[in-house]
Amino acid sequence: MDTLLDPHTGSYAGNRTSTLANAVYLRLATPLGSWWADPSLGSRLHELQRAKDLSRIDALARQYAKQALEPLLQDGRASRIVVDSLRPQPGWLVLLIAVTAASGVLQTFRHPFQVVG
Repeated sequence: MDTLLDPHTGSYAGNRTSTLANAVYLRLATPLGSWWADPSLGSRLHELQRAKDLSRIDALARQYAKQALEPLLQDGRASRIVVDSLRPQPGWLVLLIAVTAASGVLQTFRHPFQVVG
């Protein structure tokens, strides 16, 4: 069990988790190649924060998230990952991520981020 990271603040939430929440959060929130211990950890989502709010950004965000989460499938911690997106308001994109853990338990995550409006 790991100490749960709060996806809103990036700091410890004070309780423990046995889900893939930390792995998903770290892989999406960390810029690809920026962590010294594992340059393959992270995503390219940070590149989209300065992109214009166009419809193609949704497809790129889903693609970048799938690439970042692929190692969870490769190392056997997850058996299936589905990434979708929604636009709650102009300038914001929310990734909706459904991860089926190796145990068969479905876990869902929301990863919001801002794009230039």
